[in-house]
Amino acid sequence: MPEILSPLSVLLLWAVLGYLLGSIPFGVVISKLMGLGDLRAIGSGNIGATNVLRTGNKAAAFGTLVLDGGKGAAAVLIARAFAGEDAAQLAGLAAFAGHCFPVWLGFRGGKGVATFLGLLLVLAWPVGLLACLTWLAAVALVRISSVGALAASALSPLWALVTGNGDTALLCALLAVLIWWRHKENIARLRAGTEANVGRDSRDKKAE
Repeated sequence: MPEILSPLSVLLLWAVLGYLLGSIPFGVVISKLMGLGDLRAIGSGNIGATNVLRTGNKAAAFGTLVLDGGKGAAAVLIARAFAGEDAAQLAGLAAFAGHCFPVWLGFRGGKGVATFLGLLLVLAWPVGLLACLTWLAAVALVRISSVGALAASALSPLWALVTGNGDTALLCALLAVLIWWRHKENIARLRAGTEANVGRDSRDKKAE
């Protein structure tokens, strides 16, 4: 982790701002604006891009993916510009927590994968790029989105170390633990061989 230079009050401020930014439920907002209904009553009830895709609207899913990733990136960039690297990492973590536990939705949010990738791409772009490539490779190999998320998060601390971004390794490890915990139901289905494949209609399944 980076050297802590900012006062506690400054760090707390950026944690709160990062959380509020991360808690914006773009999937829910986009689905309503595009007349797709309440996303929480569709498929898995998740607010992320994977569940938006179950509405059949690829544009809405892509918009959700970009905005969910963008809010993680924005939290890091803004905190870095006004406070420093220590605040940037904390704001990124808080944005991730905001997506997973948004106050506006009774703390029932998404699984944070897009936000995770977005914040890593601006926090340490080599780590973010390798995490994205890991996700793509895993999904291309097994055609299961959750496997990509689990692989990308699990390997991110290693990518931080091998690319010379060791100060982000602890954050990557913490985010990986949270992502695996958020995917505990997916992991159970993977063990049972019932996890849905990418592109398969799984509106009635509790997939990611």
